[in-house]
Amino acid sequence: MRAMILAAGRGERLRPLTDHCPKPLIAVGGKPLLVHHIEKLRAAGITELVVNSAWLSDKIVSYLEDGSAFGVHITHSIEGPGGLETAGGIRKALPLLGDDVFIVVNGDTYIDGDYRQFVTSAIELPAAMQGCLFLTPNPPHHPQGDFSLGPLSAIIKGGDFTFSGAAVYRVSAFAHLPVGRLPLRPVFDELSAAGQLQGRILQGAWFDVGTAERLNDVNAYIAAMNAGA
Repeated sequence: MRAMILAAGRGERLRPLTDHCPKPLIAVGGKPLLVHHIEKLRAAGITELVVNSAWLSDKIVSYLEDGSAFGVHITHSIEGPGGLETAGGIRKALPLLGDDVFIVVNGDTYIDGDYRQFVTSAIELPAAMQGCLFLTPNPPHHPQGDFSLGPLSAIIKGGDFTFSGAAVYRVSAFAHLPVGRLPLRPVFDELSAAGQLQGRILQGAWFDVGTAERLNDVNAYIAAMNAGA
């Protein structure tokens, strides 16, 4: 099984920090966000990784190289200036992600949880489903939420949960799309309307490291957890 770490974002709201450092390489708890994901994926048994990049991609490639320093194998999917958005980035990298189910995590998030939950979801994904989204209770900065979990874990618009960026998808969920700049929400809407998308509650604390305030929040959280260890 393979996993993709999304790392192509510009990080506008974290400027000037991201003017010279890609957002996924910003350190939290003493190490880059990307490294936290890599280590947790490796601990879950996933060692074949794809990392996409656009903004300052040369710095991401030179830092990670082939992944051997982190005990994994990394293939880089480099996008053009401005990136391809989430669905477009996944579609471009699709030939690198195997022939069935793969895991995706957002490189600009921090998850204090066991990534084996993603592996389990991939193994248990019903044949009729094209994907499983991991949802987290609405954070303070997004109180209106993205989704609700309805009967049989069907996903409907609005409600008490926010998409964490972590998901399991089948290759076939994206294979029919054209290669190019594509947002992810229309893909969700299509799959949800067809009854081919399910959801699970993310097990673990989740942080979207999108602003300086949230960066401070996650560093404070990690410091508190380390102090209590």
